[in-house]
Amino acid sequence: MAANVYASATDGGSGADSAKTRSGTGVRTAGATIDCPDVGSKLTSVPEQARGEVDKELALLDEQIAKAYQRLSESAQQVRQDSGFADNAIMNPLKDKRAATLERIAIAIDRVGDRPDGLEALAACTVRDSGNQAPAQGEGQNGGDQQPGQEQGQDGQEQGDGQGGNGGQAGNGPVAADFAPITSVQPGAGSPRQGTKASRGSFTTDCGVNENGLFNSDNIIAAPGVTNGAHHFHDYIGNQANNAFASDQDLANAETSCADQGDKSSYYWPVLRLQNGTQEQDANSPGGGIEGNAGEIVTPKQVTLTFVGNPRGKVTAMPRLLRIITGDAKSFVNGPANANASWSCTGFEDRQLKDKYPLCPQGSDVVRTFKFQSCWDGRNIDSANHRTHVAFADAAGNCPSGFRPIPQLVQRIVYDVDAPSLEDGGRTTPLFAVDSFPEQLHKPVTDHGDFINVFDEDLMREMADCINDGRKCGAGAGAEPGDKPEEEPQEQPTKAPEQPTKAPEAPQEQPTRAPYAPQDGNAGGKPGDTGDGNGGKGDGNGGKEESAKPPVTNKPAPEPEQSEQGGSPTAAPNADEPEVFATPTPGQGTANAGEQGGSKGDAGEDTDGLGQSQAVGTATSAAPTPSVPSRTEPQAVGSGGLADTGAQLWPAAAGAVLVIAGFVVLRRVRRG
Repeated sequence: MAANVYASATDGGSGADSAKTRSGTGVRTAGATIDCPDVGSKLTSVPEQARGEVDKELALLDEQIAKAYQRLSESAQQVRQDSGFADNAIMNPLKDKRAATLERIAIAIDRVGDRPDGLEALAACTVRDSGNQAPAQGEGQNGGDQQPGQEQGQDGQEQGDGQGGNGGQAGNGPVAADFAPITSVQPGAGSPRQGTKASRGSFTTDCGVNENGLFNSDNIIAAPGVTNGAHHFHDYIGNQANNAFASDQDLANAETSCADQGDKSSYYWPVLRLQNGTQEQDANSPGGGIEGNAGEIVTPKQVTLTFVGNPRGKVTAMPRLLRIITGDAKSFVNGPANANASWSCTGFEDRQLKDKYPLCPQGSDVVRTFKFQSCWDGRNIDSANHRTHVAFADAAGNCPSGFRPIPQLVQRIVYDVDAPSLEDGGRTTPLFAVDSFPEQLHKPVTDHGDFINVFDEDLMREMADCINDGRKCGAGAGAEPGDKPEEEPQEQPTKAPEQPTKAPEAPQEQPTRAPYAPQDGNAGGKPGDTGDGNGGKGDGNGGKEESAKPPVTNKPAPEPEQSEQGGSPTAAPNADEPEVFATPTPGQGTANAGEQGGSKGDAGEDTDGLGQSQAVGTATSAAPTPSVPSRTEPQAVGSGGLADTGAQLWPAAAGAVLVIAGFVVLRRVRRG
């Protein structure tokens, strides 16, 4: 991103009004920045063999601009004294350096393909008004504590107009005009209407909030192999090997901060900083304070990474190592064509800002959101300008011709930061802003996000299936791929249990004993429930199987409802039949499906004399805890085996024989 090559709103690379875009002559450095054509966005077709060299030259163009901006911001006094200083000392040398770099790009492409036309026309840059109101002479950003020309150091002092009048701790933004109350924003129109073939599911991955403190100012997508290719610092979560020199194999072998170890993807974005005078670890480093990215880095309060479906059809799995950049790190000078960040506040997320930071009410947190491209060309995992291989769906959810829907990454980052005190320039409560290229002045419209897909391929397929099936899956959703939707098992208990096909001749009683909880399965739980000590997450619906856990004896008996009992976590329950709760003795073997009424040893023999259950009867309540007094429960119909039945009926049979014999004797006596 940061070296975001990538999208110019006009042929000149600037979205600024022409009246505000001029040469350096006659333009004050206070409130000024440098506007150069975005070369990367023009190079939509670069042969694969030349991409490495071209990317390095594009990164050099970014470095040239950064140095020219720094020189311009330090030259307020010279420009005031000499109207030609900016052109002669800064802009013309910049043009010459860019021309030489552009020629090397053309040569690199020409070696293996067709030489690009018109690159030389992209060499010239302009000095343009930033739109930031410069402080009056003698006034600092925070109320005039400094003398004219006093420059901002990297120690958090307020800056004067010697830093360009662009505000912020390092003198290049933000300013009060970059903020707006979220309550002043009108609610949005909402999501497009979903069609009958929509993929309505979601997959949420949990990769933390960068509590590891993994930062750098590289950009492996836009500037591979170049140190400080972004010229600003990124937060990284997920893949822990992400730097400019990481190979695809390095990414595949890396550790990950994600809860699901099958997700080694890299998720990164510019850090958010408080302009509070703090000197961070990068205060004197390129990409940090040296390039105007100063202040305390704020660790997010929450990061949510959710992959969602398409409102018009099914999604296809992302290809491994697919790279996506969303937003434009240079959109302040390029124009908003590729800007894609949204800013809001918790409790107000139906209101979104694109070009302002939000002022949130007390008790509300700042939220930044990225919705990544959701259409893929079906062939390439990257492109020369890092954009044309993916695309956004239109307002109705349709992908461009030749593109197919893929899971859309929606990235939501929450920060516990207070609304800054604009009236005193952030002295009471500090301003906040994202890191940016120096000349982009920390404008909120420059926010952007990066993603490299390093999901395990099987897990990625499970993600696509989950989304297409309308389920909610993933470690961050409290479920696993393969789990059934939560609403389905909730509806099943409303079915009336089937009645036994044959009534018992006489009520039988189960021997009185204190039953124990089943050794596996979800005792009284619904398919898809997380483990409660009774077998983990086995849901019987194709979900992932976890090892059985010891019984939990301090849970209250659940209500009778559809549940797995006594079966292995992978055994699918019959949704049309009520269950029978087993009452195994301590140390019993794991019961198999259909063996819920008796206890069997691991070898299969009957170990407790009760026999093996052969039929399903009326569901009983779950096994109570040992602390509850023992009680006699009705025996399920047909729940005893042959041995059990014989053992219980022989006394009655013997009594019947004696009665009949007595009648015979009495009858003979009377006849006699």
